[in-house]
Amino acid sequence: MAEILTVTLNPAVDVATSVELLEPTRKLRCAAARRDPGGGGINVARVLQRLGGDCLAVYLAGGVTGHVLQDLLAAEQAASVCLGIGAETRENFSVFETSTGREYRFVLPGPTLTAREWQSCTDYIDALASPPCYLVLSGSLPPGAPVDAYACIARSARGRGVRVVLDTSGPALATALQAGVFLVKPSLNELRGLSGKALVEEREWCKAARRIVQDGQASIVALTLGDRGALVVTGDRTLRAPAFPVQVSSSIGAGDSFVAAMVWALNRDCSLENAFRYALAAASATLLVAGTGLCKQADVERFYRALVDSQSFLISG
Repeated sequence: MAEILTVTLNPAVDVATSVELLEPTRKLRCAAARRDPGGGGINVARVLQRLGGDCLAVYLAGGVTGHVLQDLLAAEQAASVCLGIGAETRENFSVFETSTGREYRFVLPGPTLTAREWQSCTDYIDALASPPCYLVLSGSLPPGAPVDAYACIARSARGRGVRVVLDTSGPALATALQAGVFLVKPSLNELRGLSGKALVEEREWCKAARRIVQDGQASIVALTLGDRGALVVTGDRTLRAPAFPVQVSSSIGAGDSFVAAMVWALNRDCSLENAFRYALAAASATLLVAGTGLCKQADVERFYRALVDSQSFLISG
């Protein structure tokens, strides 16, 4: 069995293109589109594969788009298991506006699952003779999946000694945290939703993240802050880093890359500081790549070395 398993209940084929200017009504002549396999857990698995991690992506897919998704994953040589569903897998669409540098992302809800379909993922994991070291639950829940779908998977995996990593949003995030996970990666808006507070100042971010740890909902909270960087909070430590300065081509998949590199590093017994550095490096490397292409290993290693050399970059308190 792979050491790291990712679960994607609502995958997608991600379509990315560009146009000079987005305008209503007019036909807009776009550049040639690129298609990539997408969805939170699938993106995590793609980055893990590039870093040399031992990973298996488990996902639900169906219809013609589902076959396209399988072919795209095979082309990247990403080990995966497709659990079939009756409905058509979704597509997501992003457009880069070249005249302004703005990126527009159009995200569809995904197919409606039956109870048997979403449960097949839980059944697959439970039936594994040898559980993974890490289980990454990432991405949105599709229509038809209950709000506690991730919580059910997390609870069962924890019972077998698996370290569960969670990256989702809304009620699915709050419910899964009640089951308890090893690591959770919220955005600032997601942390605000969990706490019910505005969280304007950095000390408030740290306090809200630490509350999650103190309540036993997660051992590690990795809070991503976009162009303000990120922070990591545990029971006795806080690590803070500003954003790494890069020329942004696309922000798609940066958070997934952060999760992938952090899990990959922790699974290699890296220190928390170095795992954080790798996470920041992978997220920054993904920002360089247009559309949904995600990071390149050489860029990740280059940025990681720069972060190691920058003594003042990582602050521990």
